[in-house]
Amino acid sequence: FSFRKLWAFTGPGFLMSIAYLDPGNIESDLQSGAVAGFKLLWVLMLATIIGLLLQRLAARLGVVTGLHLAEVCNRQYQKVPRIILWLMVELAIIGSDMQEVIGSAIAINLLSVGKVPLWGGVLITIADTFVFLFLDKYGLRKLEAFFGFLITIMALTFGYEYITVKPDQEKLLQGLFIPYCQNCGTAQLEQAVGIVGAVIMPHNMYLHSALVKSRQVNRANKREVREANKYFFIESCIALFVSFIINIFVVTVFAEAFFAKTNADVNAVCVNASSPHSSLFPNNNETLEVDIYKGGVVLGCYFGPAALYIWAIGILAAGQSSTMTGTYSGQFVMEGFLNLRWSRFARVLLTRSIAITPTLLVAIFQDVEHLTGMNDFLNVLMSL
Repeated sequence: FSFRKLWAFTGPGFLMSIAYLDPGNIESDLQSGAVAGFKLLWVLMLATIIGLLLQRLAARLGVVTGLHLAEVCNRQYQKVPRIILWLMVELAIIGSDMQEVIGSAIAINLLSVGKVPLWGGVLITIADTFVFLFLDKYGLRKLEAFFGFLITIMALTFGYEYITVKPDQEKLLQGLFIPYCQNCGTAQLEQAVGIVGAVIMPHNMYLHSALVKSRQVNRANKREVREANKYFFIESCIALFVSFIINIFVVTVFAEAFFAKTNADVNAVCVNASSPHSSLFPNNNETLEVDIYKGGVVLGCYFGPAALYIWAIGILAAGQSSTMTGTYSGQFVMEGFLNLRWSRFARVLLTRSIAITPTLLVAIFQDVEHLTGMNDFLNVLMSL
């Protein structure tokens, strides 16, 4: 084993692991914490382990054949199943793209203290995608480093929330290792299905099998291929472990602070903290419902304004980083399935337009509630 070799193979796994940290994931994490407490942590752990096995297979496919998953499907399948597969993956990419846009728009709204409206945030996220495309021109290694930086920001921001809230460690371990959900109903079941959909992203397999091709491996030499598989697997384990820890931070923060709280409890705390957002929580005894937006507000009420802004920065990092993985996988899928060589610019313009239109309409004509409600629906859709 050589650390130098591991470093040379490091990159694709971290790029791939960003899909495990997109705003859809953060949404499902905080919802499962608020709705089921610590009880669904084992679902998150199992989904991550299954995700790792699928990513390992995808990476091996890319290393051994020199083709990515979409290219292999193109070679092996008849026209009809090929088109159906392509459409399903495109749907998954558009779905996750919508979540990224929603997350980034909400983060920008929170950071600007509501001065930038949600539809304004949506428009800003269209523009920033193209900034990434310019970054891409500087080479893959620099892009990988930049994503590493964004993952670090997420680890620090959500880690800060974790240290501030101090979740119960005993309950955390019970939730992780006892696969059982006492007194759970439909709401908890929806969250469990949503966790699986948020963690195991369909288009991520296509992405990982293509990213490993960025490293030179002599496929005629079995030892080299075996070595590449080994280092890619070690790197994927490390990357997914980091993403798993960040997801645990979010679930446990909301499980500890907001499980079984009522709107009236939160309203009282927000009024005391003279939060401008206290009207979000009606003064009644219904159970508190949180989402990415309300989650930030509630953290701000309970743990000071710093917690709100640090939360928003974490969400923004999640939205921005996962935007690019969607762009990449879209490009590989289109090239592989349809043999279409579009420029990345045209490709982003197409998927972004499809993803932005419904999101923009909801942002203009509805409120933040409907925007985050879309997130839940998209997670369950991914699972299917």
